Amino acid sequence: MSIDVMNEDDGKVAGKPAVFKRTDYSLLRTIVALVLLLGAIHFNVALVLAALLLFPAHIAIAVFAILIIFMVIPLDDGNYLGRKLSRYICKYACGYFPITLHLEDITAFDPDQAYVFGYEPHSVLPIALCALGEDAKFMPLRKMKVLASSAVFYTPFLRQIWTWLGLIPASRKNFYSYLAAGYSCIIVPGGVQETLHLSHDTEVNNNVSSMYCFSLFIVAFLKTRKGFVRIAIETGCPLVPVFCFGQSYVYRWWKPTGKMFFQIARSLKFTPLVFWGRFGTPIPFRHPLHVVVGRPIELLKNPKPTAEEINEAHARFVHALQVLFDKYKGRTDYPNLQLRIL
Repeated sequence: MSIDVMNEDDGKVAGKPAVFKRTDYSLLRTIVALVLLLGAIHFNVALVLAALLLFPAHIAIAVFAILIIFMVIPLDDGNYLGRKLSRYICKYACGYFPITLHLEDITAFDPDQAYVFGYEPHSVLPIALCALGEDAKFMPLRKMKVLASSAVFYTPFLRQIWTWLGLIPASRKNFYSYLAAGYSCIIVPGGVQETLHLSHDTEVNNNVSSMYCFSLFIVAFLKTRKGFVRIAIETGCPLVPVFCFGQSYVYRWWKPTGKMFFQIARSLKFTPLVFWGRFGTPIPFRHPLHVVVGRPIELLKNPKPTAEEINEAHARFVHALQVLFDKYKGRTDYPNLQLRIL
């Protein structure tokens, strides 16, 4: 792993920006790491289809029984082998793209403080989140959790692996309890709504290989998403804007259209879309990812914030995210990319 710490370009003393980039790569180990991280959904679909169409009845019943067992057995985020596997996945998954983490001010983070990170965009999968996890060893924080859709935790195998990676169901109870325990929590505020707004409007980026076509805009569904801001105020935890450049281009995808699909996706809190990577597999296309972490937005703790206080803090977060996006889009080779906040 290479670590570079630098000063602000404009020479102003506004903290210490830092850039972290992991370059570990081994063809076999990296493929294994990516399959473990991202292949469980495809594996489950293939297994179910095989059980229904190919296997004899007694084997099909056994397959469904095993899947049900893995759906309900208790999860243990402290499992020794699981944590070891998590470190392995983070090491080689980050090095594959590779993922670069940009910290606006590394000195602004207190290891004993809990923070609320608002990460955008969701894309097909917010896979660059692994750069913020404990096992990536980038962030100067000891305890981190990612709040993910509860649908993940009903998916066999995926629920085990992602729990070891530090993911927890996105419930208000979990949000409060982990912040109270000193964990910084990472949430993708737009969630399923952003996948509904995925677009194939593209352009070619002349700075890289012509095989990559890029969306003209990225959607962040934020205007009505204020729950994470309320919880940050109630707990007195600073808000941190985070934006990932490049994540929307590591998968090809297809999804149905129409109002019925929209309603189904909202009800499920999950967007049923078809996505694929290299050679039609769950292994994503290799493309540099840049995760930019802004400075924490300090909030005055208030167990019962007013609507005005929530709106004011939310506006500060949205503005900080837009500033962060505008500042780094040119530096990360996306000068024409636009951010649409809905």
